[in-house]
Amino acid sequence: MEAIDTDETRRDFLLLTTVTVAATGLALATWPFIDSLNPAADVRALSTVELDLEPIELGQRITAVWRGKPVFVDHRPPGRIAMAEADDDAPDLIDPEPDDVRVQRAEWLVVVGICTHLGCIPLGQRPADPKGGWGGWFCPCHGSHYDTSGRIRKGPAPRNLDVPPYRFIDDSTVLIG
Repeated sequence: MEAIDTDETRRDFLLLTTVTVAATGLALATWPFIDSLNPAADVRALSTVELDLEPIELGQRITAVWRGKPVFVDHRPPGRIAMAEADDDAPDLIDPEPDDVRVQRAEWLVVVGICTHLGCIPLGQRPADPKGGWGGWFCPCHGSHYDTSGRIRKGPAPRNLDVPPYRFIDDSTVLIG
């Protein structure tokens, strides 16, 4: 009888050892693949962009690049701020969001410059560009209109221009990302 119990115990030990070695080998073999899914060092280096706001004049809009995407920075004059705040409760807002939730400082609007419909780049950064019916941005591909707070007002875009994570380092420097 003891010989049978010893054989079963030995078989269980061999099975457990084989499964453990196989699982460890599988984990070690798949780790390089899993690690390759992490962002490359050059991408991680671009994960934040420090932008000097000092040279941007009142009323001027500039485009920065963050993670390969255009970021619109608008130094809004009081008239544009007033338009954005006046439209906070407008009934035609497709994606209602108050202006003060979209900005950290009223005079600076920072949004990702990619139309939320199909990923086009809206016009409105240059003075001669069409700015749509609400003075913000206009996507000519499918006719989306954005207001001075980057909120969708008309067209097929389902939501407002995205606000990237950003913070002010000091009075004249913003860190995007």
